[in-house]
Amino acid sequence: MSNPDLNPPNSKPDPEHKKPLNTNNIDEEEDEGDENDLEDDEGEDDGVFGEPNRPKPQTRDAQYRSDKLKMDSLLQRMQSGPVSLRVHDVIIKGNTKTKDHVIEAETEELKSVRSMQELLKASQLVNLRLQALEVFDSVKITLDSGPPELPGTANVIIEVVETASPLSGQIGAYTKAEARSSTVEGSLKYKNLFGYGDLWDGSLAYGCDHSAELSTGMYLPRFTGLATPVTARAYLLSQDWLKFSSYKERSLGLSLGLFSTTHHDVSYNLAWRILTDPSQMSSRSVRRQLGHNLLSSCKYTFKFDRRNSSMRPTRGYAFVSTTQIGGLAPDTRSLRFLRQEFDLRYAVPLGFYRAALNFGISGGVVFPWGNGFLSRPSSLPERFFLGGNISPVCALGGPTALWGFKTRGLGPTEPKRQVNDENADPSGVDFLGGDLAVTALADISFDLPFRWFREKGIHAHVFACAGNVAKLTENEYRNFSVQKFVGSLRSSVGVGLVVPTSLFRMEVCSLSLSPIIFNLSN
Repeated sequence: MSNPDLNPPNSKPDPEHKKPLNTNNIDEEEDEGDENDLEDDEGEDDGVFGEPNRPKPQTRDAQYRSDKLKMDSLLQRMQSGPVSLRVHDVIIKGNTKTKDHVIEAETEELKSVRSMQELLKASQLVNLRLQALEVFDSVKITLDSGPPELPGTANVIIEVVETASPLSGQIGAYTKAEARSSTVEGSLKYKNLFGYGDLWDGSLAYGCDHSAELSTGMYLPRFTGLATPVTARAYLLSQDWLKFSSYKERSLGLSLGLFSTTHHDVSYNLAWRILTDPSQMSSRSVRRQLGHNLLSSCKYTFKFDRRNSSMRPTRGYAFVSTTQIGGLAPDTRSLRFLRQEFDLRYAVPLGFYRAALNFGISGGVVFPWGNGFLSRPSSLPERFFLGGNISPVCALGGPTALWGFKTRGLGPTEPKRQVNDENADPSGVDFLGGDLAVTALADISFDLPFRWFREKGIHAHVFACAGNVAKLTENEYRNFSVQKFVGSLRSSVGVGLVVPTSLFRMEVCSLSLSPIIFNLSN
């Protein structure tokens, strides 16, 4: 990031400070001689050398001392208190394709500053916002003095260099936990096609388990005067859950980002979804959900994260709440459901070896709505599934991760359909997920007492996590009890060594799995 140039603007003199020294008077003897010469030349009209009493031009060294003296004076005033200042004009240079209003929309904060300190902070924020548009190779902000007739003002000069290569792409191979095996992913992105800071991209991902996703999308930072960016994405998604729940999912849909700020996000999703069972061995509960359905849902997310790091937080807190309502289309095949999730994290430093205690709790519930909703099942893909090799310290968003258990390994199950096949597994079950899920986490991370490990960011941690899922739909809520739910919690306890790299976060853990048994009495 380019730091703003601190060319101090004209400001009113401070009566409490003495008038700065005249840096033109560098040598006393020369100054005295100059004064005598000026006195001798008074009243004379010399047409060769110009007007009488014309000041001598400053040397380079004298100009440097003058600027340094002004800067020192400004810094002293800034340390003693706010320096009154307002922005007279914002000048934009270097944009040949990007529209002016796109850049001006990111600089609105500059017009409301009232001091030099506020201007410096606002300039840094504007610099970050302009670079986040991804359409400029560099951004430079210069603070210059305002017009001489308007003391106490400044001009902000923003110089941008538009990207030389608008087309970019990347490709990579990724290994994911159990259900995903490994995938090959590639994407292409074209920047600033129409000069509105717009980003267009297309991506393709293919997994060794025949899962695939093809999508294309666009992003507009400003659209017809809206204060928030607009996003749109069309996708074709295929997921293979035959190994765990005996079904495959295919979706063709469109996702629209309607409203997005620092803490709030509203999106709409419209998709045509198909669930199939090529193996013809799915359980009765899964077979009842096979076929076509329409997903028309609106999702609202509230999020704030005050932790100093998302990978290894040592202080701060974070909270995420997601509310989703489905069934907004007037179609009998439209899925009608209400889904609510939350996730709360808190990190406390312990004061030695960068040790910190992280603890958190997350929960979620999903329920159908409409006539006879109490006796109807919830949509299978919308249910909660716990398990998988995802670090709950890094995962923030809801009850999904639980160390030590295989993917979708917790919650209600049902035997698969029995077929007359010698190669079939007679003990196979389908993991059905749950309508209610709760997880909890406690983790202590600390540096190792070796300098090389600390420099590389390698650290150790001790953790314990627990969770459970339960079914509430199809009148199962009548059989639900808190005592039974808490008494059947599953837990894992272990230690691990974390090795962060620029490409991935590797973790080696030793786990102990067990159920948690509580004795609850009235």
